[in-house]
Amino acid sequence: MVTTIKLRLKDKHSTDLSRQSRTVNFVWNFVNETQRESVRRYRLGASGKFLSKYDYAKLCYGTGKELSVASGTIEEITRQYETSRRTHRKPWLRWRGRKSLGWVPFRGRQIRFDGEQFIFAKRKYRPMHLRDTLTPETKVLTGSFNADARGRWYINVTVELPDDTHPRAPDVPVGVDLGLKDLATLSTGAKVHNYKPYREREEELAKAQRANKKKRVRAIHAKIANSRKDTLHKASTEIARNHSLIFVGDVSSKQLARTRMAKSVLDAGWYDFKSMLTYKAIRHGGRMVEVDERYTTQGCSHCGLVGGPKGAKDLGMREWTCSGCGTNHDRDVNAARNILRVGTDTLEGGASNQS
Repeated sequence: MVTTIKLRLKDKHSTDLSRQSRTVNFVWNFVNETQRESVRRYRLGASGKFLSKYDYAKLCYGTGKELSVASGTIEEITRQYETSRRTHRKPWLRWRGRKSLGWVPFRGRQIRFDGEQFIFAKRKYRPMHLRDTLTPETKVLTGSFNADARGRWYINVTVELPDDTHPRAPDVPVGVDLGLKDLATLSTGAKVHNYKPYREREEELAKAQRANKKKRVRAIHAKIANSRKDTLHKASTEIARNHSLIFVGDVSSKQLARTRMAKSVLDAGWYDFKSMLTYKAIRHGGRMVEVDERYTTQGCSHCGLVGGPKGAKDLGMREWTCSGCGTNHDRDVNAARNILRVGTDTLEGGASNQS
């Protein structure tokens, strides 16, 4: 099993890594400028061309020692530049300057873990906390050092772990309805409280912004992001550990972010939550599936009659009674149960078509 582990490094390594990140920016900008000039000559009918990662590698070959960075780091910069340029379909990319977050990539063969610290380019980098899954025998595939907006450095390593590292989830499916009042409601009736970290610190953030306290603003934004991430990690881990098949409604946070509910939607972090459920379900031997959630709020999960709360005018209706069977429903639990039914029917239909 391949997974990525992120660990915060001790602050004493910040000076060294900041120096290396400035060199990384220098190499990136050199490659970017070379690419831009080559494209300009090509468009003018001269001898220019669209360069490849192999051309970049030739340009930067042997510069690692002169620039005091690992040669593999130079190679990773050119590879990532080409990948990003092709992904965004642009002839060249933006410059990396002082406002760019620190980044020092490396290859797996250049770094090793001795049980307490990482050794890279003959330098030792000690994390503040360790994971039990990391051992000296753990194979590192690739990774990078990254800084956040406050200048704190982290190491991200993609490692290969045994398949039995994480316990397998029970063979129990569950439906998940995402919301704003509660972050998620499960078909079992359980609910995940929506912490709303931005709303909690909104007034404090506005005060710091009016006073033009930039460091304080960055610190508050970091605390908001960390609080949200902590909530999402705990909730997604709990669900992935207890359910092998997770069905989630296909609500689009991108579309709702264009409405008057934008702050609440972005504060909930639905996209990150679904991403966490996806890889954590795989980690525990399960699967996360997005399903069509149309009419899941209106339909009765007991008899199937469509007659529940509908549209924006009924958003305040949290409970309702089915006129067909008389069942009293919690709005979100009913939606989660319908999502579970739709997901199960979809998978069973797909299996029968294949057979």
